[in-house]
Amino acid sequence: MKALTPGRIGGLTLRNRIVKTATYEGMSPGGRPGDALIELHGDLARRGVGLTTVAYGAVEPEGRTFGEQLLLDDGAREGLKRLTDAVHAAGGAASLQLSHCGGFSKIGQPRGPSWGFNRYGALMGRPLVRPMKAEHRERIEAAFVRATRLAFACGFDAVEVHLGHGYLFSQWLSPLFHRAPLEERLAWPTQVLRRIRAEAPGAVLAKTNLEDGVRGGLSPDDAVQVAQAIEAHVDAIVPSGGLVQINPMFLLRGLAPLADMIAVETHPLQRLALRLFGPFVLRDAEFAPSFFQGRAERIRDAVDVPVVLLGGIESKAAIDAAMEAGFPFVALGRALISDPDFVQRLEQGEDVVARCDRCNRCMAEMDRDGVRCVLP
Repeated sequence: MKALTPGRIGGLTLRNRIVKTATYEGMSPGGRPGDALIELHGDLARRGVGLTTVAYGAVEPEGRTFGEQLLLDDGAREGLKRLTDAVHAAGGAASLQLSHCGGFSKIGQPRGPSWGFNRYGALMGRPLVRPMKAEHRERIEAAFVRATRLAFACGFDAVEVHLGHGYLFSQWLSPLFHRAPLEERLAWPTQVLRRIRAEAPGAVLAKTNLEDGVRGGLSPDDAVQVAQAIEAHVDAIVPSGGLVQINPMFLLRGLAPLADMIAVETHPLQRLALRLFGPFVLRDAEFAPSFFQGRAERIRDAVDVPVVLLGGIESKAAIDAAMEAGFPFVALGRALISDPDFVQRLEQGEDVVARCDRCNRCMAEMDRDGVRCVLP
């Protein structure tokens, strides 16, 4: 099986071509890597995953959407080093996702490319997204550089720069938030990637949107141009889609776990916000295996760097089909949450199909005790 053979991303050789994609873990209390986070990624490596990705590392305090997200500063250094040690001891490799929320936040001062409404933080007293000034961009750019240095100092083999899902660089690239020509929208994210590439002794990946999935958002044609603009500064592209603040189920598919998310929300105003706005944001979305593959093939054909296929890959058949279609790596999320032994079963020659039923209740579990599958 080709997916179980070694593969290269830049100068990094992975023992196989299966990546655990970044899915928020909910295991960084106070913004620090918790024991559960270290155990989760160490266990994924022990069970055979080639590259495991630690999700949403905020490069500065105001880069978090909320306070419990992993904050990449010196206070995280010891925990991050323990995590990479655990992964490496099991023969795997580790990647750290570098992120900033921009105008999508309920803490700090939401700032983005232009004026806007921050529905997520409105009931927390932060309804307005203010335009970033040059000094804000310079500060954030420097924070991404510092976070890159920290990641590799802590033993990470790669970083994944988050340019998708409605976070800061996604806002910058999307005409829905940034009303400017695409060339202008590309300038700053590309500059930041260039600086990260210059600082990184290991692999640099970028998560991008194939499309925003909403009227007026980033289009598939735009997405191809984004990929072509950034490929000189990255070793691989991980295309995804959707905007967490508008259509989060676009990037997940399946059932919307609104009732569960309301049940685990501890803040009264946020619970009210979920009740008021949740039905307009969290809506069931039809699932299909490998649901991003058709769009991702356009990116694959447009660039020379490896393209990592994600989205609804939950069986040996889907992985084999991705490899046959020319994707050198696949990224799994819910399949590994529901079936941590997925790779081991592939290695044993099993025709694996993940038991995940796309209930997506694992999304709510992130805010309870950490991400887990609720199936018995």
